[in-house]
Amino acid sequence: MNIEVLKRVYFIGIGGIGMSALAKYFLELGIEVAGYDKTPSTITKGLEKQGANITFDSALSAVPQNFLKCDLEDILIIYTPAIPNDHPQLQYFNSGNFEFLKRAQVLGEISKNTHTLAVAGTHGKTTTSTLLAHLLYDAGIKVTGFLGGISENYHSNYISSGTDVVVVEADEFDRSFLQLSPNSAAITNVDADHLDIYKTPDQLQQAFTDFSSKESLKKVFIAEGVHINGIRNAQTLGVLEGANCDYQAVNIKVTEGRYTFDLQTPKGLFLDLKLAMPGLHNLRNAVTALAMAMEYGVPIDQLKKGLLSFKGIQRRFSYQVNTKELVYIDDYAHHPTEIKALHQAISQMHPNQKITAIFQPHLFSRTKDFAEDFAKSLDLFDEVLLLDIYPARELPIEGVDSDWLFDLMKSKNNKRISLENIEKEIKKRHKEKEIEILTTIGAGDIGTYVTSLKEIILS
Repeated sequence: MNIEVLKRVYFIGIGGIGMSALAKYFLELGIEVAGYDKTPSTITKGLEKQGANITFDSALSAVPQNFLKCDLEDILIIYTPAIPNDHPQLQYFNSGNFEFLKRAQVLGEISKNTHTLAVAGTHGKTTTSTLLAHLLYDAGIKVTGFLGGISENYHSNYISSGTDVVVVEADEFDRSFLQLSPNSAAITNVDADHLDIYKTPDQLQQAFTDFSSKESLKKVFIAEGVHINGIRNAQTLGVLEGANCDYQAVNIKVTEGRYTFDLQTPKGLFLDLKLAMPGLHNLRNAVTALAMAMEYGVPIDQLKKGLLSFKGIQRRFSYQVNTKELVYIDDYAHHPTEIKALHQAISQMHPNQKITAIFQPHLFSRTKDFAEDFAKSLDLFDEVLLLDIYPARELPIEGVDSDWLFDLMKSKNNKRISLENIEKEIKKRHKEKEIEILTTIGAGDIGTYVTSLKEIILS
């Protein structure tokens, strides 16, 4: 991929959170961008406003003619593995002489030529990488951030003030992060996930080992509890008192809905840092981002200011309503560990209140692999409204559905419900004053109902 000669880039799956960040990058470079996605969205509308030519028709005839010419070095085709192999545009471009790359390969090429800070981990990488990019941006560093979520500070999944350093979310799905050449990396955790790709937890562990052993890495930050053998230049991160980590949050307090803590570092103890994001998992994410930014050279006073101004990421413990009478929180959690962390955060910030959770399982394979753990994590809530499984890229698996998961849950206060009836159900419960705290949970299309549920709660 030679950016200097590129004139046109076509994206197959341009509306994805990772793909759209790359599209914004090429648009900013003045390169002509076009692409396909299945349906319009807020993201595609934003790209169109920036000049991208987007079609929602999968036919080859829907592709602009100047993107169909073969044997041209100035055209790049970028695709996502989520696109099915029988997609007409995918088949055409893959069979020609086009430069045809996955999103991860493009990020890999960018990382080869720029100082790159990468955040990996089964959970927490979106929050950590977004916070890290914000800390650098706020400190005046010329940074480009390719984010896996929409930053509340910038209302975008792409941050850009220059190209001295790149911050990227290192995604383990499909072993994508092995394409990167980071100078510095963090691993937030290595919980079993994506077993449809890796088959066994050991294979997932090996992928993280391979990632942390890359020759380009000068430093690796490892969160407490993560065990990877043979890592060079590793430093540890923690939030537990007495954990003896290189970077560690100590003297932790919760005051007026935010964490106040001191940061123990190899350079000494720094006092009185403040984080407005709830949950110990987010405090761990903050320690990781602070460590990486500090090692890059950002002064502690700048880091304190940037941390205090960080507003978070959409659909990551996102308050929709927060009053004395009612609270509504939306969250992207789709793994049992993430659901437990969400419950801990809500309980800590809003103790002794009834929590009603609406959960949409994501992927048949993930539900099958972690069914018992899902049941245990969901049973932490006072009541759960359980939706059907969101299939995403998958076909159904026989015997794996939400009825099966529902039967594994022990609480008697739970209820199976369809997505189509969710508004009616919440309207009824709200009218009868049965809701104290409501949370919507999941990585599927549950997010499209957040605005309407918020309106019901406020009515």
